[in-house]
Amino acid sequence: MTATTTTAAGGGKVQPRGLPAALSLLLLLVLAAGLGGGAEAQQTCAGQLRGLAPCLRYSVPPLPGQVPPAPGPECCSALGAVSRDCACGTFSIINSLPAKCGLPPVSCQ
Repeated sequence: MTATTTTAAGGGKVQPRGLPAALSLLLLLVLAAGLGGGAEAQQTCAGQLRGLAPCLRYSVPPLPGQVPPAPGPECCSALGAVSRDCACGTFSIINSLPAKCGLPPVSCQ
């Protein structure tokens, strides 16, 4: 993955354009490694996120001018197996990481 960076207005912090995808992958790897704790719900969610491996290639923005590929049936099946609580909790954690690292929030608009 090639990281393209932009400089914030006023010469502020540099932020990779692929940060959301990188954070998603990082969180997936942390949870898959079992570093999230021993609670049954965390283990269940970690298993669901590990199942998303077939979706990784669809989670990275395409190069400029390229059309993102449509997800395959394995990805769609894996995505359907992720519970709402697991998905929402994961998004919440990912969105909170920049602030915990002293970075500006990620805005995708």
